[in-house]
Amino acid sequence: MNDSIKSTHSTPRSKARGMLRVDTERRFLPRFKNRGLAPSNVSRGFSLIEILIALVILSISLLALAALMVTTTQNNSFGGHMTEASTFAQDKLEELRAGSWVTITPGSDLIPHPNGINYSRIWNVATNGDLKTITMTVNWNDKISHSINFLSVISR
Repeated sequence: MNDSIKSTHSTPRSKARGMLRVDTERRFLPRFKNRGLAPSNVSRGFSLIEILIALVILSISLLALAALMVTTTQNNSFGGHMTEASTFAQDKLEELRAGSWVTITPGSDLIPHPNGINYSRIWNVATNGDLKTITMTVNWNDKISHSINFLSVISR
């Protein structure tokens, strides 16, 4: 009898290790039977509809970025043309200031530019005693007609 008590309470080492491993597995692995979940219901990744919705959202955002790029390019081009027109107006105003008082007369000229846009400068001069008021207008057309005006006063 002594032997039977001994065998039930003390197990060989290999069996103890096996039981320990089973206990460890039960401790860390979910028990599907007790929770009522079958292993086939566990999510293992993204579904096809989730991927399609993500692709639609991504494509809409990329189209918005493409439209933004077009607008940015147009605004950048307009800024470049505006800078060119301002430079042409300033050049002519400096030329008129550098000349003598008598040579400041109204006029116009056409400036072809390598970018394919022609700029026209028109300046009007109004004399008021010892002051000459110069109104400079620069026009150009890049699918839309644009104009920029400058006003300068030169004294004798």
